[in-house]
Amino acid sequence: MDEQKKTYYIDVGTGHITRNATSSTWSYKIQANDEEITQLRELFDQNYSTEWKNFFRAHVPYVQYHYDRENDAYDSTIQQVYGMLHKLGDDDAKSHIDSMNILPK
Repeated sequence: MDEQKKTYYIDVGTGHITRNATSSTWSYKIQANDEEITQLRELFDQNYSTEWKNFFRAHVPYVQYHYDRENDAYDSTIQQVYGMLHKLGDDDAKSHIDSMNILPK
């Protein structure tokens, strides 16, 4: 049985997911079921954890950005987030994400 989709408002910068358009700032409007929102939340949580690792790694000046596993993990996860937002988003969300050229062709 296909779960009913609900409208959510997403702020990628903070990882905030809400159903209320006026409760906080948001960048993307999507239609998602509970499973999809859980998956998106897990991606945001994963990036939050990676950000802490990056914070500590930033104090090791001899590791360059492009040789850093934590940065690679963050980049991969954020690409997955934008992929989900593109798949679930309204026309404005899709258009904006397309203009960013962040997703593979």
